Amino acid sequence: MAVDADLWRIAVFAAFEPAALQELVVGAVPRALRAGETLFRRGEEAEGGFLLTKGAILLLTQDAGGKHEKLLRPLALLGEVAMIAPTTRPVTAIAREPSTVLAISRALFCETLEAHPVTAGRVRSLFKDRLAQFSAGLSFSASD
Repeated sequence: MAVDADLWRIAVFAAFEPAALQELVVGAVPRALRAGETLFRRGEEAEGGFLLTKGAILLLTQDAGGKHEKLLRPLALLGEVAMIAPTTRPVTAIAREPSTVLAISRALFCETLEAHPVTAGRVRSLFKDRLAQFSAGLSFSASD
């Protein structure tokens, strides 16, 4: 599969060199989903991420505030953190219509970064900046 130029609009992929992104896309495993089929469930162990290339995926979660839904359309990346670290799924993902995703395993993602040090450095910087922004957004008072 050739790299879609729109992939560079996704922040993590914008950090990739063209050859690295091509390797990632070629190594990803396509998966077709029927309407109503569950891609993953909240609480499941995550082995990697998914790139939605066709169709629509509904993300569902429920907490004390009620039920929350978000509809994703192509090109959307699901499970970005799971591509770099072990985690569990925070939501359930269900195909709303016939859909196609590319499964990007953590092993494939890490192997690609190892083979492309410039890309690895850019991705590391991206996550470092995000963590710094998140940390800066936290405010604590002396009473906390």
